Amino acid sequence: MFPKPVPFLKANTFEYESAPMVKPTGFREYDARWLFEKEINLMGMQALGMGIGTLIHERGVRPDIVVGHDFRGYSASIKMAVINGLMAVGINVHDIGLALSPMAYFAQFALDVPAVAMITASHNDNGWTGVKMGIDRPLTFGPDEMGRLKDIVLEAQFIVKGSGSYRFVENFPEVYFNDLTNRAKLKRPIKVVAACGNGTAGAFAPRILSALGADVIPLDTELDHTFPRYNPNPEDMKMLHALRDKVMETGAEVGLGFDGDGDRCGVVDNEGEEIFADKVGVMLARDISALYPNSQFVVDVKSTGLFNTDPVLQANGAKTDYFKTGHSYIKRRVTELKAIVGFEKSGHYFFNAPIGRGYDDGLVSAIAILDMLDRNPDKTMADLRRDLPKTWGSPTMSPHCDDEIKYGIVDKVVARFKDMQAKGEKIAGHPITDLITVNGVRVVTDDGTWGLVRASSNKPELVVVIESPASEERLHAMFKAVDGVLRENPEVGEYNQTI
Repeated sequence: MFPKPVPFLKANTFEYESAPMVKPTGFREYDARWLFEKEINLMGMQALGMGIGTLIHERGVRPDIVVGHDFRGYSASIKMAVINGLMAVGINVHDIGLALSPMAYFAQFALDVPAVAMITASHNDNGWTGVKMGIDRPLTFGPDEMGRLKDIVLEAQFIVKGSGSYRFVENFPEVYFNDLTNRAKLKRPIKVVAACGNGTAGAFAPRILSALGADVIPLDTELDHTFPRYNPNPEDMKMLHALRDKVMETGAEVGLGFDGDGDRCGVVDNEGEEIFADKVGVMLARDISALYPNSQFVVDVKSTGLFNTDPVLQANGAKTDYFKTGHSYIKRRVTELKAIVGFEKSGHYFFNAPIGRGYDDGLVSAIAILDMLDRNPDKTMADLRRDLPKTWGSPTMSPHCDDEIKYGIVDKVVARFKDMQAKGEKIAGHPITDLITVNGVRVVTDDGTWGLVRASSNKPELVVVIESPASEERLHAMFKAVDGVLRENPEVGEYNQTI
Protein backbone atom coordinates (compact mmCIF):
# COMPACT_ATOMS: atom_id res chain seq x y z
CA MET A 1 0.00 0.00 0.00
CA PHE A 2 1.03 3.60 -0.56
CA PRO A 3 -0.58 6.43 1.45
CA LYS A 4 -2.88 9.01 -0.09
CA PRO A 5 -1.07 12.28 -0.78
CA VAL A 6 -1.98 15.34 1.27
CA PRO A 7 -2.12 18.90 -0.14
CA PHE A 8 0.25 20.51 2.36
CA LEU A 9 3.03 19.52 4.71
CA LYS A 10 5.44 21.78 6.54
CA ALA A 11 9.03 21.32 5.33
CA ASN A 12 11.77 20.23 7.74
CA THR A 13 9.39 18.09 9.77
CA PHE A 14 8.93 14.37 10.42
CA GLU A 15 5.63 14.43 8.52
CA TYR A 16 7.23 16.03 5.46
CA GLU A 17 9.75 13.18 5.26
CA SER A 18 7.16 10.48 5.95
CA ALA A 19 4.21 11.19 3.67
CA PRO A 20 3.57 12.24 0.06
CA MET A 21 2.59 15.89 -0.48
CA VAL A 22 0.86 16.80 -3.76
CA LYS A 23 -1.02 20.07 -4.19
CA PRO A 24 -4.01 19.27 -6.43
CA THR A 25 -3.67 22.44 -8.57
CA GLY A 26 -0.37 21.12 -9.92
CA PHE A 27 -2.31 18.92 -12.32
CA ARG A 28 -2.74 21.35 -15.21
CA GLU A 29 -4.61 21.01 -18.50
CA TYR A 30 -1.84 19.20 -20.34
CA ASP A 31 1.13 18.74 -18.01
CA ALA A 32 2.03 18.97 -14.33
CA ARG A 33 3.76 21.89 -12.55
CA TRP A 34 4.54 22.45 -8.88
CA LEU A 35 6.79 24.58 -6.71
CA PHE A 36 9.16 21.92 -5.42
CA GLU A 37 9.19 21.49 -1.64
CA LYS A 38 6.29 23.94 -1.23
CA GLU A 39 3.61 22.15 -3.28
CA ILE A 40 5.15 18.70 -3.80
CA ASN A 41 7.88 16.64 -2.14
CA LEU A 42 9.91 13.64 -3.33
CA MET A 43 7.37 11.16 -2.02
CA GLY A 44 4.73 13.11 -3.93
CA MET A 45 6.81 12.76 -7.11
CA GLN A 46 7.04 9.03 -6.42
CA ALA A 47 3.24 8.94 -6.18
CA LEU A 48 3.08 10.76 -9.51
CA GLY A 49 5.30 8.10 -11.08
CA MET A 50 3.03 5.38 -9.70
CA GLY A 51 0.05 7.25 -11.14
CA ILE A 52 1.59 7.54 -14.61
CA GLY A 53 2.40 3.82 -14.54
CA THR A 54 -1.11 2.95 -13.41
CA LEU A 55 -2.59 5.00 -16.25
CA ILE A 56 -0.32 3.13 -18.70
CA HIS A 57 -1.77 -0.17 -17.41
CA GLU A 58 -5.35 1.15 -17.56
CA ARG A 59 -4.92 2.17 -21.19
CA GLY A 60 -3.43 -1.18 -22.16
CA VAL A 61 -0.19 0.39 -23.34
CA ARG A 62 3.05 -1.64 -23.38
CA PRO A 63 4.68 -0.90 -20.00
CA ASP A 64 7.79 0.89 -21.28
CA ILE A 65 8.58 4.57 -20.81
CA VAL A 66 11.34 7.04 -21.73
CA VAL A 67 12.40 9.33 -18.88
CA GLY A 68 14.72 12.35 -19.03
CA HIS A 69 15.40 15.48 -16.99
CA ASP A 70 16.28 19.12 -17.63
CA PHE A 71 19.21 21.06 -16.16
CA ARG A 72 18.08 22.27 -12.76
CA GLY A 73 19.69 21.65 -9.41
CA TYR A 74 16.90 19.34 -8.26
CA SER A 75 15.66 17.70 -11.48
CA ALA A 76 17.83 14.57 -11.28
CA SER A 77 16.60 13.71 -7.77
CA ILE A 78 13.00 14.34 -8.81
CA LYS A 79 13.48 12.09 -11.83
CA MET A 80 14.71 9.25 -9.63
CA ALA A 81 11.66 9.62 -7.37
CA VAL A 82 9.37 9.39 -10.42
CA ILE A 83 11.36 6.38 -11.68
CA ASN A 84 10.93 4.66 -8.29
CA GLY A 85 7.19 5.14 -8.62
CA LEU A 86 7.10 3.86 -12.19
CA MET A 87 9.10 0.75 -11.33
CA ALA A 88 6.95 0.10 -8.25
CA VAL A 89 3.92 -0.42 -10.50
CA GLY A 90 5.73 -2.59 -13.03
CA ILE A 91 6.96 -0.14 -15.69
CA ASN A 92 10.21 -0.64 -17.60
CA VAL A 93 12.14 2.64 -17.53
CA HIS A 94 14.50 3.81 -20.29
CA ASP A 95 16.47 6.70 -18.79
CA ILE A 96 18.12 9.00 -21.36
CA GLY A 97 19.64 11.25 -18.68
CA LEU A 98 20.04 15.01 -19.12
CA ALA A 99 17.91 15.92 -22.11
CA LEU A 100 15.77 18.42 -23.94
CA SER A 101 12.04 17.74 -23.97
CA PRO A 102 12.10 17.11 -27.75
CA MET A 103 14.98 14.67 -27.22
CA ALA A 104 12.68 12.66 -24.96
CA TYR A 105 9.90 12.79 -27.56
CA PHE A 106 12.38 11.69 -30.23
CA ALA A 107 13.48 8.80 -27.99
CA GLN A 108 9.96 7.37 -28.16
CA PHE A 109 10.57 6.83 -31.88
CA ALA A 110 14.28 6.02 -31.82
CA LEU A 111 13.96 3.47 -28.99
CA ASP A 112 10.46 2.31 -30.01
CA VAL A 113 9.02 3.12 -26.60
CA PRO A 114 5.33 4.14 -26.39
CA ALA A 115 5.36 6.42 -23.32
CA VAL A 116 7.39 9.41 -22.11
CA ALA A 117 7.83 11.35 -18.86
CA MET A 118 10.13 14.37 -19.16
CA ILE A 119 11.05 16.01 -15.86
CA THR A 120 11.06 19.72 -16.61
CA ALA A 121 9.64 23.02 -15.45
CA SER A 122 10.12 24.28 -19.02
CA HIS A 123 10.51 28.09 -18.92
CA ASN A 124 9.22 28.51 -15.36
CA ASP A 125 11.49 30.19 -12.81
CA ASN A 126 13.78 28.18 -10.56
CA GLY A 127 11.85 26.50 -7.78
CA TRP A 128 9.31 25.05 -10.20
CA THR A 129 9.30 21.46 -11.37
CA GLY A 130 6.97 19.41 -13.50
CA VAL A 131 6.45 16.60 -15.96
CA LYS A 132 5.54 16.56 -19.65
CA MET A 133 4.16 13.13 -20.43
CA GLY A 134 2.42 11.05 -23.05
CA ILE A 135 1.49 7.47 -23.88
CA ASP A 136 0.54 7.84 -27.55
CA ARG A 137 3.44 9.26 -29.56
CA PRO A 138 3.77 12.01 -30.72
CA LEU A 139 0.92 13.24 -28.49
CA THR A 140 1.18 14.41 -24.90
CA PHE A 141 -1.52 14.32 -22.23
CA GLY A 142 -4.61 16.47 -22.60
CA PRO A 143 -7.36 17.26 -20.07
CA ASP A 144 -8.86 13.75 -20.06
CA GLU A 145 -5.57 12.04 -19.26
CA MET A 146 -4.59 14.72 -16.75
CA GLY A 147 -7.96 14.47 -15.01
CA ARG A 148 -7.68 10.70 -14.68
CA LEU A 149 -4.05 10.95 -13.52
CA LYS A 150 -5.06 13.44 -10.85
CA ASP A 151 -7.74 11.08 -9.53
CA ILE A 152 -5.37 8.10 -9.48
CA VAL A 153 -2.64 9.98 -7.60
CA LEU A 154 -4.77 11.87 -5.08
CA GLU A 155 -6.82 8.75 -4.24
CA ALA A 156 -3.79 6.41 -4.35
CA GLN A 157 -5.61 4.15 -6.82
CA PHE A 158 -2.43 2.44 -7.97
CA ILE A 159 -2.29 -0.79 -9.95
CA VAL A 160 0.74 -2.75 -8.78
CA LYS A 161 1.81 -5.30 -11.40
CA GLY A 162 5.05 -6.82 -10.23
CA SER A 163 8.42 -5.12 -10.39
CA GLY A 164 9.53 -2.93 -13.25
CA SER A 165 13.02 -2.55 -14.65
CA TYR A 166 15.56 0.20 -15.24
CA ARG A 167 18.18 0.82 -17.89
CA PHE A 168 20.28 3.87 -18.62
CA VAL A 169 20.54 4.56 -22.36
CA GLU A 170 24.16 5.54 -22.89
CA ASN A 171 25.15 8.30 -25.33
CA PHE A 172 21.58 9.00 -26.42
CA PRO A 173 22.37 12.67 -27.19
CA GLU A 174 24.53 11.40 -30.07
CA VAL A 175 21.53 9.59 -31.57
CA TYR A 176 19.54 12.84 -31.43
CA PHE A 177 22.49 14.82 -32.84
CA ASN A 178 22.83 12.42 -35.77
CA ASP A 179 19.10 12.54 -36.51
CA LEU A 180 19.10 16.33 -36.86
CA THR A 181 22.38 16.66 -38.72
CA ASN A 182 22.13 13.74 -41.18
CA ARG A 183 21.02 16.03 -44.03
CA ALA A 184 22.45 18.50 -46.53
CA LYS A 185 24.37 21.38 -45.00
CA LEU A 186 23.40 25.00 -45.44
CA LYS A 187 24.58 26.45 -48.75
CA ARG A 188 26.40 29.22 -46.89
CA PRO A 189 27.61 29.77 -43.30
CA ILE A 190 24.73 31.82 -41.92
CA LYS A 191 25.98 33.85 -38.94
CA VAL A 192 23.67 33.13 -36.01
CA VAL A 193 23.64 33.97 -32.29
CA ALA A 194 22.42 31.00 -30.23
CA ALA A 195 21.18 32.12 -26.78
CA CYS A 196 20.33 29.48 -24.20
CA GLY A 197 19.96 31.38 -20.91
CA ASN A 198 22.38 28.89 -19.28
CA GLY A 199 19.63 26.27 -19.62
CA THR A 200 19.67 22.74 -21.01
CA ALA A 201 19.80 23.77 -24.68
CA GLY A 202 23.31 25.13 -24.15
CA ALA A 203 24.63 21.56 -24.16
CA PHE A 204 23.18 20.81 -27.57
CA ALA A 205 22.10 23.79 -29.72
CA PRO A 206 25.48 25.35 -30.64
CA ARG A 207 26.98 22.02 -31.67
CA ILE A 208 23.99 20.98 -33.80
CA LEU A 209 23.72 24.32 -35.61
CA SER A 210 27.47 24.37 -36.23
CA ALA A 211 27.34 20.85 -37.69
CA LEU A 212 24.74 22.07 -40.21
CA GLY A 213 27.16 24.71 -41.46
CA ALA A 214 26.02 27.76 -39.47
CA ASP A 215 28.56 30.22 -38.08
CA VAL A 216 27.44 30.06 -34.44
CA ILE A 217 28.07 32.77 -31.85
CA PRO A 218 27.16 31.28 -28.44
CA LEU A 219 25.43 33.43 -25.82
CA ASP A 220 24.90 32.17 -22.28
CA THR A 221 25.37 28.57 -23.38
CA GLU A 222 27.35 27.46 -20.30
CA LEU A 223 25.15 25.25 -18.14
CA ASP A 224 24.32 27.01 -14.87
CA HIS A 225 21.09 26.06 -13.14
CA THR A 226 21.06 29.30 -11.14
CA PHE A 227 20.22 31.12 -14.43
CA PRO A 228 22.47 34.04 -13.46
CA ARG A 229 21.52 36.49 -16.24
CA TYR A 230 17.86 35.81 -17.03
CA ASN A 231 15.31 33.02 -17.11
CA PRO A 232 15.65 30.98 -20.33
CA ASN A 233 12.31 31.98 -21.85
CA PRO A 234 12.20 33.40 -25.41
CA GLU A 235 8.96 35.24 -24.58
CA ASP A 236 10.74 37.15 -21.82
CA MET A 237 11.85 40.58 -23.03
CA LYS A 238 15.01 40.42 -20.87
CA MET A 239 16.24 37.39 -22.80
CA LEU A 240 15.21 38.90 -26.13
CA HIS A 241 17.00 42.16 -25.34
CA ALA A 242 20.20 40.28 -24.47
CA LEU A 243 19.89 38.41 -27.75
CA ARG A 244 19.26 41.66 -29.64
CA ASP A 245 22.34 43.29 -28.14
CA LYS A 246 24.56 40.37 -29.15
CA VAL A 247 23.16 40.34 -32.69
CA MET A 248 23.90 44.05 -33.10
CA GLU A 249 27.35 43.70 -31.54
CA THR A 250 28.41 40.85 -33.84
CA GLY A 251 26.55 41.69 -37.06
CA ALA A 252 24.78 38.33 -37.02
CA GLU A 253 22.11 37.54 -39.60
CA VAL A 254 19.70 36.20 -36.98
CA GLY A 255 19.48 35.55 -33.26
CA LEU A 256 17.86 32.38 -31.95
CA GLY A 257 16.88 32.00 -28.28
CA PHE A 258 16.00 28.62 -26.75
CA ASP A 259 13.90 28.04 -23.66
CA GLY A 260 14.82 25.98 -20.61
CA ASP A 261 13.91 22.58 -22.04
CA GLY A 262 14.62 23.33 -25.70
CA ASP A 263 11.18 22.92 -27.23
CA ARG A 264 10.81 26.61 -28.18
CA CYS A 265 12.85 29.08 -30.21
CA GLY A 266 12.62 32.89 -30.14
CA VAL A 267 13.92 35.11 -32.95
CA VAL A 268 15.69 38.46 -33.31
CA ASP A 269 16.42 39.69 -36.84
CA ASN A 270 19.62 41.24 -38.21
CA GLU A 271 18.42 44.75 -37.33
CA GLY A 272 17.85 43.81 -33.69
CA GLU A 273 14.07 43.61 -34.06
CA GLU A 274 12.48 41.05 -31.74
CA ILE A 275 9.97 39.15 -33.88
CA PHE A 276 7.14 37.55 -31.95
CA ALA A 277 6.87 33.83 -32.64
CA ASP A 278 3.49 34.06 -34.38
CA LYS A 279 4.94 36.49 -36.95
CA VAL A 280 7.90 34.16 -37.48
CA GLY A 281 5.27 31.48 -38.00
CA VAL A 282 3.70 33.48 -40.82
CA MET A 283 7.12 33.87 -42.43
CA LEU A 284 7.72 30.13 -42.19
CA ALA A 285 4.21 29.38 -43.42
CA ARG A 286 4.90 31.50 -46.52
CA ASP A 287 8.13 29.60 -47.14
CA ILE A 288 6.64 26.15 -46.54
CA SER A 289 3.41 26.74 -48.47
CA ALA A 290 5.51 27.79 -51.48
CA LEU A 291 7.20 24.37 -51.32
CA TYR A 292 4.00 22.49 -50.45
CA PRO A 293 0.98 24.30 -52.02
CA ASN A 294 -2.42 24.10 -50.27
CA SER A 295 -0.72 23.42 -46.93
CA GLN A 296 -2.85 23.04 -43.82
CA PHE A 297 -1.64 24.97 -40.75
CA VAL A 298 -2.88 25.10 -37.15
CA VAL A 299 -2.29 28.13 -34.89
CA ASP A 300 -3.36 29.04 -31.37
CA VAL A 301 -5.84 31.77 -30.47
CA LYS A 302 -3.02 34.01 -29.19
CA SER A 303 -1.57 34.23 -32.70
CA THR A 304 -1.76 37.01 -35.29
CA GLY A 305 -4.73 37.26 -37.63
CA LEU A 306 -2.32 37.32 -40.60
CA PHE A 307 -2.59 33.56 -40.95
CA ASN A 308 -6.08 34.19 -42.36
CA THR A 309 -5.49 37.46 -44.21
CA ASP A 310 -1.93 37.34 -45.59
CA PRO A 311 -2.13 37.59 -49.42
CA VAL A 312 0.90 35.33 -49.97
CA LEU A 313 -0.62 32.53 -47.90
CA GLN A 314 -3.90 33.00 -49.75
CA ALA A 315 -2.13 32.83 -53.12
CA ASN A 316 -0.37 29.62 -52.03
CA GLY A 317 -3.70 28.05 -51.13
CA ALA A 318 -2.81 27.76 -47.45
CA LYS A 319 -5.54 26.97 -44.92
CA THR A 320 -5.32 27.81 -41.21
CA ASP A 321 -7.27 26.48 -38.24
CA TYR A 322 -7.28 28.55 -35.02
CA PHE A 323 -7.34 26.31 -31.94
CA LYS A 324 -6.76 26.24 -28.19
CA THR A 325 -3.44 27.44 -26.80
CA GLY A 326 -1.27 24.70 -25.32
CA HIS A 327 1.33 22.34 -26.73
CA SER A 328 -0.86 19.28 -26.12
CA TYR A 329 -3.89 20.84 -27.86
CA ILE A 330 -2.01 22.11 -30.90
CA LYS A 331 -0.02 18.89 -31.23
CA ARG A 332 -3.24 16.86 -31.19
CA ARG A 333 -4.95 19.18 -33.68
CA VAL A 334 -1.96 18.99 -36.04
CA THR A 335 -2.25 15.20 -35.96
CA GLU A 336 -6.03 15.24 -36.47
CA LEU A 337 -5.91 17.60 -39.47
CA LYS A 338 -2.65 16.14 -40.85
CA ALA A 339 -1.38 19.74 -40.88
CA ILE A 340 2.18 20.28 -42.05
CA VAL A 341 2.93 22.65 -39.14
CA GLY A 342 1.26 23.97 -36.03
CA PHE A 343 2.37 27.33 -34.60
CA GLU A 344 1.92 28.82 -31.12
CA LYS A 345 2.64 32.44 -30.21
CA SER A 346 4.68 31.11 -27.30
CA GLY A 347 7.18 29.65 -29.79
CA HIS A 348 6.10 26.00 -29.77
CA TYR A 349 6.19 24.86 -33.42
CA PHE A 350 4.99 21.38 -34.39
CA PHE A 351 6.49 20.27 -37.68
CA ASN A 352 4.75 17.24 -39.12
CA ALA A 353 5.80 15.00 -42.01
CA PRO A 354 7.71 15.50 -44.24
CA ILE A 355 9.59 18.03 -42.05
CA GLY A 356 9.21 16.57 -38.55
CA ARG A 357 7.41 13.95 -36.47
CA GLY A 358 4.61 16.10 -35.05
CA TYR A 359 6.15 17.19 -31.73
CA ASP A 360 7.63 20.55 -30.74
CA ASP A 361 11.40 20.90 -31.03
CA GLY A 362 13.14 24.28 -30.77
CA LEU A 363 16.10 23.01 -32.78
CA VAL A 364 13.89 21.78 -35.63
CA SER A 365 12.31 25.26 -35.57
CA ALA A 366 15.75 26.89 -35.65
CA ILE A 367 16.79 24.72 -38.59
CA ALA A 368 13.60 25.65 -40.46
CA ILE A 369 14.42 29.34 -39.96
CA LEU A 370 17.97 28.84 -41.24
CA ASP A 371 16.63 26.88 -44.23
CA MET A 372 14.25 29.76 -44.99
CA LEU A 373 17.18 32.20 -45.00
CA ASP A 374 19.19 29.76 -47.10
CA ARG A 375 16.39 29.65 -49.69
CA ASN A 376 16.20 33.44 -49.78
CA PRO A 377 19.85 34.52 -50.20
CA ASP A 378 18.88 37.97 -51.50
CA LYS A 379 16.78 38.81 -48.42
CA THR A 380 17.72 39.36 -44.80
CA MET A 381 15.57 38.27 -41.86
CA ALA A 382 14.51 41.91 -41.53
CA ASP A 383 13.50 41.98 -45.21
CA LEU A 384 11.32 38.91 -44.70
CA ARG A 385 9.77 40.57 -41.65
CA ARG A 386 9.04 43.77 -43.57
CA ASP A 387 7.43 41.76 -46.36
CA LEU A 388 4.59 40.88 -43.98
CA PRO A 389 1.55 43.17 -43.81
CA LYS A 390 2.04 45.57 -40.89
CA THR A 391 0.31 44.87 -37.60
CA TRP A 392 0.96 46.14 -34.08
CA GLY A 393 1.07 43.42 -31.45
CA SER A 394 1.69 43.06 -27.74
CA PRO A 395 3.90 40.55 -26.00
CA THR A 396 2.16 37.86 -24.01
CA MET A 397 1.14 39.68 -20.82
CA SER A 398 0.33 37.75 -17.64
CA PRO A 399 -1.46 39.36 -14.69
CA HIS A 400 -1.35 37.24 -11.54
CA CYS A 401 -4.46 35.25 -10.68
CA ASP A 402 -4.54 32.34 -8.24
CA ASP A 403 -4.90 28.86 -9.73
CA GLU A 404 -8.00 28.17 -7.65
CA ILE A 405 -9.98 31.07 -9.17
CA LYS A 406 -8.45 31.90 -12.56
CA TYR A 407 -10.88 29.84 -14.65
CA GLY A 408 -13.84 31.37 -12.85
CA ILE A 409 -12.50 34.86 -13.56
CA VAL A 410 -12.18 34.00 -17.26
CA ASP A 411 -15.78 32.76 -17.26
CA LYS A 412 -16.86 36.14 -15.88
CA VAL A 413 -14.86 37.99 -18.56
CA VAL A 414 -16.37 35.85 -21.33
CA ALA A 415 -19.86 36.53 -20.01
CA ARG A 416 -19.13 40.27 -19.80
CA PHE A 417 -18.02 40.46 -23.44
CA LYS A 418 -21.00 38.38 -24.57
CA ASP A 419 -23.30 40.76 -22.76
CA MET A 420 -21.59 43.77 -24.38
CA GLN A 421 -21.98 42.22 -27.83
CA ALA A 422 -25.65 41.33 -27.22
CA LYS A 423 -26.39 44.92 -26.15
CA GLY A 424 -24.51 46.42 -29.09
CA GLU A 425 -21.97 48.08 -26.81
CA LYS A 426 -18.66 49.15 -28.31
CA ILE A 427 -15.20 48.34 -27.01
CA ALA A 428 -12.53 51.01 -27.35
CA GLY A 429 -14.98 52.94 -29.52
CA HIS A 430 -15.56 50.17 -32.07
CA PRO A 431 -18.34 47.58 -32.48
CA ILE A 432 -17.65 43.95 -31.60
CA THR A 433 -17.82 41.82 -34.75
CA ASP A 434 -16.74 38.45 -33.36
CA LEU A 435 -16.12 36.59 -30.11
CA ILE A 436 -13.92 33.49 -30.40
CA THR A 437 -14.41 31.39 -27.27
CA VAL A 438 -12.54 28.16 -28.08
CA ASN A 439 -10.05 29.10 -25.34
CA GLY A 440 -11.02 32.02 -23.10
CA VAL A 441 -12.27 34.87 -25.29
CA ARG A 442 -10.82 36.69 -28.28
CA VAL A 443 -12.88 39.83 -28.86
CA VAL A 444 -12.60 41.21 -32.40
CA THR A 445 -13.70 44.65 -33.64
CA ASP A 446 -14.69 45.96 -37.07
CA ASP A 447 -11.16 47.10 -38.01
CA GLY A 448 -9.60 43.72 -37.18
CA THR A 449 -8.19 44.79 -33.81
CA TRP A 450 -8.54 42.04 -31.22
CA GLY A 451 -7.82 41.27 -27.58
CA LEU A 452 -7.51 37.87 -25.93
CA VAL A 453 -8.04 36.85 -22.31
CA ARG A 454 -7.48 33.27 -21.21
CA ALA A 455 -6.24 31.36 -18.17
CA SER A 456 -2.62 30.23 -18.16
CA SER A 457 -2.40 26.46 -18.21
CA ASN A 458 0.81 26.22 -16.20
CA LYS A 459 1.04 29.22 -13.86
CA PRO A 460 -1.23 31.14 -11.45
CA GLU A 461 -1.83 33.78 -14.11
CA LEU A 462 -4.16 35.02 -16.79
CA VAL A 463 -2.90 35.60 -20.34
CA VAL A 464 -3.63 38.81 -22.26
CA VAL A 465 -2.62 39.42 -25.90
CA ILE A 466 -3.61 42.36 -28.14
CA GLU A 467 -3.12 42.97 -31.87
CA SER A 468 -4.23 45.68 -34.30
CA PRO A 469 -3.76 45.84 -38.07
CA ALA A 470 -4.95 49.47 -37.93
CA SER A 471 -2.51 51.44 -35.75
CA GLU A 472 -0.45 51.50 -32.59
CA GLU A 473 -3.07 53.81 -31.07
CA ARG A 474 -5.73 51.16 -31.59
CA LEU A 475 -3.43 48.57 -29.96
CA HIS A 476 -3.17 50.69 -26.82
CA ALA A 477 -6.86 51.58 -26.83
CA MET A 478 -7.85 47.91 -27.01
CA PHE A 479 -5.46 47.00 -24.21
CA LYS A 480 -6.90 49.72 -22.01
CA ALA A 481 -10.44 48.51 -22.72
CA VAL A 482 -9.68 44.82 -22.14
CA ASP A 483 -7.74 45.62 -18.97
CA GLY A 484 -10.71 47.70 -17.81
CA VAL A 485 -12.93 44.62 -18.00
CA LEU A 486 -10.33 42.58 -16.12
CA ARG A 487 -10.13 45.24 -13.38
CA GLU A 488 -13.81 44.65 -12.63
CA ASN A 489 -12.44 41.58 -10.82
CA PRO A 490 -10.26 42.72 -7.87
CA GLU A 491 -8.69 39.24 -7.62
CA VAL A 492 -6.67 39.96 -10.79
CA GLY A 493 -3.16 41.14 -9.89
CA GLU A 494 -0.36 43.02 -11.58
CA TYR A 495 1.12 42.23 -15.01
CA ASN A 496 4.56 40.72 -15.51
CA GLN A 497 5.00 43.14 -18.45
CA THR A 498 2.80 45.49 -20.49
CA ILE A 499 2.91 47.36 -23.77
